[in-house]
Amino acid sequence: MQSRTKRSRSPRGSGELLAEEIISAAGALLVETGDEAAMSIRAVAGRVGVTPPSIYLHFADKDALLDAVCARYFEHLDGVLDEASSGIDDPLERALQLGLAYVRFALATPVLYRIAFRTCAPDGPSKVDEVLAASAFERISATVSELADDGLFADSEVLEVVLEFWAAAHGIASLMLAKPDLPWGDDLAVAEMLLRSVCLGRACIGFPGADHSPADMREWLRGQRSAHHAGGDRTT
Repeated sequence: MQSRTKRSRSPRGSGELLAEEIISAAGALLVETGDEAAMSIRAVAGRVGVTPPSIYLHFADKDALLDAVCARYFEHLDGVLDEASSGIDDPLERALQLGLAYVRFALATPVLYRIAFRTCAPDGPSKVDEVLAASAFERISATVSELADDGLFADSEVLEVVLEFWAAAHGIASLMLAKPDLPWGDDLAVAEMLLRSVCLGRACIGFPGADHSPADMREWLRGQRSAHHAGGDRTT
């Protein structure tokens, strides 16, 4: 049985501090064990040095605590994305580095990432949703808007492209976590190619038109390849 250090009576106004300790303790348990089941209310209470009912004064249930832990985890993402994109003037390269930083962030702490995207909050946006909207979504949106200004997309397509790019980053991160033994390449080589393909592929679709048939698209691509090779031959 896990021992608990008896905690002295907290002074008035220390509720927020205790809530922070609870979130930190719960997060540490998840990272150390890699198992959501190990983060029970009783285990968290024991680590903090309070009784289980004290946890419920701050969090309605285990799911509410998990949401708070994952939100705190994603609060660090904004700084990671800022560092990854700092000093990159080219918006396409910046978009790529934002996507790769997002994937690395997910791979670094898999248990928290999995839990954060496990379910959808029934009563509107969760704390995790709010944090992501203020970090990853805002940064990717700003960069895709610059690409639209450069003519790669129409302004009306920005939201669609942001969602597609985020879906690609989230999808490959989730698959890499679920299937780590697949040949993902050195330094996220497959992830990098996927993210490049999403941005450039979306931009290319706009030339022949997204409403064209697959056969039309193949014909257009063959024409582009032939023109590229012919141009290369003339310069040799």
